[in-house]
Amino acid sequence: MVVAHSVLGPARARLATVVQQPSPCVRVDPVRTCIGCRERAAKSELLRVTAGSDADGRPAVVPDPTATAPGRGAHVHPTTRCYDLAVRRRAFGRALRSDPGLSSTPVGDYLASAITR
Repeated sequence: MVVAHSVLGPARARLATVVQQPSPCVRVDPVRTCIGCRERAAKSELLRVTAGSDADGRPAVVPDPTATAPGRGAHVHPTTRCYDLAVRRRAFGRALRSDPGLSSTPVGDYLASAITR
């Protein structure tokens, strides 16, 4: 809201702007970008993945559905379409800033089991 120039003059009218603050009752979810399709979505709609180890102890990309694992994470839509795009683009290694040849099989297995449920 700007006060009219005739009341305060043009210089003071520019200083008399009121900045509207968001309502403290409204909660906004954090927004993250899917590394597969590159679309932005609410954090709660995406699956977080981190660099960890597979069942054999080798370094791999592992799902973090509770989003509580320490370290750098990346987010992907929990669909095979976005997972396949991320694998094809080699996005997991780049997003996690680790070895580009990191195995993403545990994430694929997690998504396959989540879809069949």
